[in-house]
Amino acid sequence: MLRSLLFIPGNSPSMLQNADVLGADAYIIDLEDAVSPKEKDAARLLVINAIKALDFDKNKTIVRVNPLHTEDCTVDIQAIVPLAPAFIMPTKVSCAEDIIKISELIELIEEKSKLEIGRTKLIPLIETAEGIENAYHIANSSDRIAALFLGAEDLTSDMQAIRTKQGNEIAYARSRIVTAARACNIEAIDTPFTDAHDYEGLIEDARIARSLGFTGKASISPHHVEGINKAFTPTYEEINYAKNVIEAIEEGKRLGKGAVSLGGKMIDRPIVLRAQKLLNVAKQLGMEN
Repeated sequence: MLRSLLFIPGNSPSMLQNADVLGADAYIIDLEDAVSPKEKDAARLLVINAIKALDFDKNKTIVRVNPLHTEDCTVDIQAIVPLAPAFIMPTKVSCAEDIIKISELIELIEEKSKLEIGRTKLIPLIETAEGIENAYHIANSSDRIAALFLGAEDLTSDMQAIRTKQGNEIAYARSRIVTAARACNIEAIDTPFTDAHDYEGLIEDARIARSLGFTGKASISPHHVEGINKAFTPTYEEINYAKNVIEAIEEGKRLGKGAVSLGGKMIDRPIVLRAQKLLNVAKQLGMEN
């Protein structure tokens, strides 16, 4: 489970060196927006050397590559996939065909590098109006897809919408991403909260994202990581209630009851499923006891 995903500029030696100690569940090494066109080659080399030389947890490593239609994308993938990071993040993904093309390229490189075919997972960055409308088809296009990632800044530009802290302009896009991801049984990652100095705003934005069904949220600031982790971690009150739900339903079955209530509220199947999923998240985070 990826609660917090921290962007690390691919041209920043200091942040690359300290990525593993910043507390995020995963880090996104950015070769796209964080790097100017003239720095692409140097940044790529820096990232290659960093992954080779530093004590990177490759299971936490996501490399954000350049857009599919660019030559830099092909060069990025050819250079990075042999290093066996857990995830590649394709950008500006607008349709299933984009994923099919990038998957074919990755498979060729895995085969050439004698890596297990299919080991490199994808987290497509969906940041265009077309991509939002095609979210389900993108999510369902390959077994490599591990999550969908909403990119609100480019999306709102494409929509000619005004970007606000409240996020009303991305409400539809958020719902589309979560619904598509859940339909395909993969994770949904929310867009970063871009005001690095507004911690309270970040907490509220993360709370909303979790309530909508997102499983995690990206961050452009190390200062936001702790707040995101907290927002996407079940509280002990939630865990205890979920345990009580499961105990109540099991006791009802033992007694042969057709209907079970807890605290005066009927427990139906969706409530039980929600409790089971929350306890599974708690178990992944080592909180089951």
